[in-house]
Formats: sequence, C-alpha cells, structure tokens
Amino acid sequence: MRAMKPIRQNKVARLLQKEMGEIFEQNLRDLLPGSFLTVTGAEISPDLSIVKIYFTILGKIKPLEALEILMTNKTPIRKELSIRVKHQMRIVPDLRFYIDDSFEAVARIDELLKK
Repeated sequence: MRAMKPIRQNKVARLLQKEMGEIFEQNLRDLLPGSFLTVTGAEISPDLSIVKIYFTILGKIKPLEALEILMTNKTPIRKELSIRVKHQMRIVPDLRFYIDDSFEAVARIDELLKK
C-alpha cells in the first residue's frame, strides 16, 4: 500500500500545477507556436526542492520536441514561476518536465476495445 503524501506536499503540488498552467496559457504561447500545452499534473519532492511537471501537447509540435523546448527554456519559466509564488514559497523548486502519455494510452485502449 502506498503511503499518502503529506497535506503540505499536495497543496504545493496543486499550487505549482495551477501556476504552471497559467504561465503556459498567458506568457509562453510564442514558445510553442501552433500548439496547445496542458499541465496535467505536478509532483513535488518531500523536501520541496524538485517538482515534476506532467504535460500533454496538441498541435504542430510533437511531444518530444516540446519537452526539448521546455528544458531549454527552464530558467525563464522558473523565473516567471518565482514571481507568481513568491508570497507562498521561499524557494522555488527545480523544474523537471515529463510528457504525460496517459491520454494516448486511454485512446489506444479505447481503439482496441472497439475492435
């Protein structure tokens, strides 16, 4: 049985997920032109030093390409995040981006079930 994460970890993860979604929606549209990025989840380490950001992307840019663009622009993204959460967090965690392929997996299963 998996242990439940502490309430603080869950609150911080939800805050970071929400803020990252807004950053991509409002500030970084030109970073991924012709594509729509959705932040599907966030997991924070117990010491709050690393956050894993899970995303899906639709449009012209392929997921691996988007991942590379996000990793290249990690510093300005983190800086924007720090501006947004400066009153809630003293230290902004290091960002790690991951492609959330659960949507594709569900679509594949759905397709298999239709056969």
